Amino acid sequence: MAKHKTHFEECDVLVVGGGMAGTGATFEARHWGRDLKIICVEKANIDRSGAVAQGLYAINCYMGMQWDENQPEDHVRYARNDLMGMVREDLGYDMARHVDSTVHMFDEWGLPMMKNEKTGRYLREGKWQIMIHGESYKPIVAEAAKKSADKIYNRIMVTHLLMDEAQENRIGGAVGFNMRTGDFHVFRAKTVIVAAGGASHIFKPRAVGEGMGRTWYAPWSNGSAYALPIAAGAKMTQMENRIVLCRFKDGYGPVGAYFLHLKTYTQNANGENYEKKWYDQTKELVGEYIDHHPTPTCLRNHAFIQETMAGGGPIQMVTTEAFQDPHLETVGWENFLGMTVGQAVVWASQNIDPKYTNPELTTSEPYVMGSHATCSGAWVSGPEDLSPPEYFWGYNRMLTIDGLFGAGDTVGGSAHKFSSGSFT
Repeated sequence: MAKHKTHFEECDVLVVGGGMAGTGATFEARHWGRDLKIICVEKANIDRSGAVAQGLYAINCYMGMQWDENQPEDHVRYARNDLMGMVREDLGYDMARHVDSTVHMFDEWGLPMMKNEKTGRYLREGKWQIMIHGESYKPIVAEAAKKSADKIYNRIMVTHLLMDEAQENRIGGAVGFNMRTGDFHVFRAKTVIVAAGGASHIFKPRAVGEGMGRTWYAPWSNGSAYALPIAAGAKMTQMENRIVLCRFKDGYGPVGAYFLHLKTYTQNANGENYEKKWYDQTKELVGEYIDHHPTPTCLRNHAFIQETMAGGGPIQMVTTEAFQDPHLETVGWENFLGMTVGQAVVWASQNIDPKYTNPELTTSEPYVMGSHATCSGAWVSGPEDLSPPEYFWGYNRMLTIDGLFGAGDTVGGSAHKFSSGSFT
């Protein structure tokens, strides 16, 4: 029997995870760290890993400050409303004031951005979203991290963080296994940035067997963003805050581009706007939040679930109107071919043409994803110039363990970062 080897590696900065947050952490660590030794460790392959592995057809977080489209405080209000008050405003503002420069870098690196022909600005899908041709989104961004790191380890699953033996409550490194060979890797580091993924499969997905990997987004986010800090003793927040998403049935295709860009809408089996039916009941439950614009995601999902429980299903997306426009029809199909191929395959295999048939929607199982529309994650120190004293104890985004930092899904209280904000 082949004996597994143990490998030792020392570095200044260890980045755990090579998704959007991990690539951003690696790139920024090099920019500010100059001569530091930087290592990024990814359990899959950095070219096609993380939430945007398949591609993404919109960047969901862009202010457009140079054109006075949105300001950081607008984004704080939006996130606060959508999470019904449960946000860290200092973290949200800090991300929002820097995210535009991230998106401009993506543009410089060759990410194909859709532009408004009349104004030359990025093409808006909604108030916060801009449209991209995003099939190669991750490989383009990964290239920047590959040029920044001293070493990138692919196929290594980090399982535990190490504490410093000499100093109390200080990080010392991490350990993990090579997914292919079983070799054991020990990383000694002065600083560790946890940029691993949230948790997709806590609950059994609707698609099972080979369909396990059809969950969108991030099918193989196994909760490392939370398991690693929790096991090391870091303070966490809002770990009960789960996200339930509205998705196209069987293929998990996201609905954002359809609602925002194609201007589609939903109806119940009788063709009714069912959300109105649940207004009074929801208002009794949550008060004035039901009247806020936009309606918080969780309340729209609540109406969806209540209507289904009351026998009003199946809920359908009305695509037959928008798809009469050949341009919008093309956008609708390309949207999935560039990021959720399984949905296009499901429709083709079941002879569902959204031009003539309104496809069925469903809800996803609950996920714990701290950078999407949830606030679960580690309790981190905020930026010195924004945070109240009780939210500031050290460097920006440092956990309650000295020298341990978070990015992306790892950081709690900081929703609606999405891909661009996670990199930021």
